[in-house]
Parts: sequence; structure tokens; C-alpha cells
Amino acid sequence: MQKETIFQKLQRSIDNLQIGDTEKQKLRNGISRLKSQKTNLLITGATGSGKSSTINALFGADAAKVGTGVDPETMEIQKYELDNLVLWDSPGLGDGKEKDQIHAKGIIKKLNELDKDRRPLIDLVLVIVDGGSRDLGTSYELINQVIIPNLGEEAQERIIVAINQADIAMKGQHWDHEANQPKPKLIGFLEDKVRSVKERIKEATGVDVDPIYYCAGYKEYDEKQKPWNLSKLLFLIVKRTPPEKRLSYMDNISADREMWKDDDGLKDYKKEVQRSFQEVATHVAKNTAAGAAAGAALGSVVPVIGTTIGAAVGATIGFVAGLFGL
Repeated sequence: MQKETIFQKLQRSIDNLQIGDTEKQKLRNGISRLKSQKTNLLITGATGSGKSSTINALFGADAAKVGTGVDPETMEIQKYELDNLVLWDSPGLGDGKEKDQIHAKGIIKKLNELDKDRRPLIDLVLVIVDGGSRDLGTSYELINQVIIPNLGEEAQERIIVAINQADIAMKGQHWDHEANQPKPKLIGFLEDKVRSVKERIKEATGVDVDPIYYCAGYKEYDEKQKPWNLSKLLFLIVKRTPPEKRLSYMDNISADREMWKDDDGLKDYKKEVQRSFQEVATHVAKNTAAGAAAGAALGSVVPVIGTTIGAAVGATIGFVAGLFGL
């Protein structure tokens, strides 16, 4: 039996609302607009930074198996189409000057591609940096010379810099394997790296970027490292995506609770992800009455994200309607 999509759930929820047919049709039209949207996420980074492990951790171990092949127009960028979510996985840089130039041209071409409405095709770029490497020259070249100059005036909002492999940033030292989190000395080291990366990018481009650090996790033979701070990364991805396109993620987030279990605890990222999805209600209908109904419909289905990423947060009609100031 085929799994019911978020858009089908919303349609069913709207059908059950106690409102007039005219208002219901407005909501159906709003959902149809959302369903027609495609979210395009470009994932890039230096060779060995952990792009594939990050994709699989965020979107499930089978994410990379549904790719529709190499895009010949953008020099070997892999396209993974997951319903309304399209992932573009660019080849890693750092395998030689000639190859890097070819890959950089492919990335630039993709960043300058427009959709049917003449807007940039790529909504968001996720740059993954190898936290275990001291030499980040390739990453800086990629960010400062290739990506940011081709993101336009909204560069700050359209790029996320994420430092992966936090667990081996100090050669595997100062990581609490039992609690699956960095010890204070490692946290200090990672915070210094964040400041350094931020300053280097600002100095070269004038753009303020706030990098985060995380661990995508891995399984190799008898060794296993669980993810850490992945929920923070997901929160940033969803929040930086245009609201009308955010629902594209809901059907594709990994259902493995272990992916979302451990994070830095600075914020309830799972709850914030839910809030970001609930904000979509404002884009379903613009007038107050339909807006409240949209909030009710969305509020009845958004809690499924709780079972997906382990958040025990119930979305109520009152809470969602509060987003409209009602």
C-alpha cells in the first residue's frame, strides 16, 4: 500500500473541517499551490567531508538510491528526486586542480540556473566542511570564490556552512562515546573553528555566515558512530527554505529516531522544526478566516513530524492560529 503524502493528509484534513465549501476550496487551492512547488537543495563540499553520510542521515539510508543520474549540463552533479524535494549532490573538490575547475564550473552553472518563474532554481546550498581536517583551503575556495559570488544579494540566507565529523575534530580525543557528545575541551576547539571559518568567509566576501558543527554518523564494518546535532542541521535547512516550499521535507526526513536523539541542547530543535512547518499555514490562504482554517488543517497533521524525529510536541489549533495573531 502506497504511503499517504503530507499533501494528501492535508487534503483529507481540510475535507473534515466544519467550514463552508467556498473556504474549503480556497484551502484546497492553497494546498495545490504548495504541492506544485519543488524544493532544490544543493549539497557540496571537499572530498571526504561526508556529503553522502549527511544525505543518508537526514533523508534515510535509501536516499542516494533514487537518484535520476548525472546531470550532463552541470558536470557530474548527481540529482536525487524525492517527490517535491530535489537534492543536487556535487562532486567533492580537492582531487586536483583540473578536476576542481571542471566541478566549480558545474556548480556555478547550477547556481545560475533559473526555474520556470525565472527565479534561481537552487533554494539553498549546504556546504559541508571536514571537521577533522586542518587544511580547509579547498573549502574556503569553494565558499568564497564559487558559491557566495553566485548566490546574489541573498547569499547570507541561501547558504549553510556545516562542519561535519565533530567527533574526530581532535583526532578522536575528548569525545564522550557513552553520552555521544563532545567534552568541554572539544567544544572549545570546535567553537574556535567556527569563529575562524566565519571570520575567513567574512573577510573574503563580506557575508556573515554562522557555521554549525555536527556529526552525521557512520557505519563501517564493526565500527559505528551515532549522529549528533543532526536535528540542529535539519532545523536550519527547513528554516532557511522559503515557507511555501518547506512541506517538501516532511515526507522525506529519516524515520530513524536514532538520527535525531542527541544534540547540543541549546534549543529544542525538534520543536523548532515543527514551528517552521506550521508557519506554512500563512501561505495556504491570505485572508483571516481561511488562514485560521489553514492553521487548523495543518495543526492536525504536523504532529506526524513528532513521530518522525522524536519530538513529543502536540500542535494545537490554538497554537497554530496564534501564528496569525488571531
